[in-house]
Amino acid sequence: MCKGLAALPHTCLERAKEIKMKLGTLLQKPDSTIDFIIPYPEKLEKPHKAQKPSPEEALQWRDSLEKLLQHPYGLASFHSFLRSEFSEENAEFWVACEDYKKTKSPVKMAEKARKIYEEFIQTEAPKEVNIDHFTKAVTMKNLVEPSPTSFDMAQKRIFALMEKDSLPRFVRSEFYHELIK
Repeated sequence: MCKGLAALPHTCLERAKEIKMKLGTLLQKPDSTIDFIIPYPEKLEKPHKAQKPSPEEALQWRDSLEKLLQHPYGLASFHSFLRSEFSEENAEFWVACEDYKKTKSPVKMAEKARKIYEEFIQTEAPKEVNIDHFTKAVTMKNLVEPSPTSFDMAQKRIFALMEKDSLPRFVRSEFYHELIK
C-alpha cells in the first residue's frame, strides 16, 4: 500500500489529475444563461381534465409508485402533494433523471448531468435531495464520464424514499381520496 501522494506511481497521479480535470470541467458553471438550457420542466402543471384517471386506475397507484409516476395526471398530482409537504425536489429529481436517460448526444448529456448535479446533488444545492454520502460519492464518480446510468443509484434511493415515505402519505391525502371516488 502506498503512503502519501509522493509514493503513488506516476501513472496513478496522471490518472488522478485527469479525473480531477474532467470533474472540474463538468461542474463548471456556464458563462451565460444562454449556454444552458433547462432540460426538464421547472414547474409541473396538472394535465387537462380529459387526462384524469378512472377511479380504478387511481386505485392502482396505492400499490405502485412506478404506475403513479408514469401517469401524467398521477405525476402532477403527486408533485403537487409533495410541494404541499415541502419535498417536491424528490419528484423533480426523478423526472430530471428520466429525461437525462433519454439523452443521446454526449454534449447534451454532460450539460444535463451538470445541471442535475448542481440543482439536486451537490451540498447546499437549491433542491438538494436526501441521499447518503456513499451514493453521492458514487454519483460524483459516475459524472467523470457521464452515461445514461450516471444517476441510477441516486434515482433508486430517491424512488425508494418516495415509495416508503411519500406514497403512503399521498394515498391517505384528501386529494387522492377525491380521485378514487
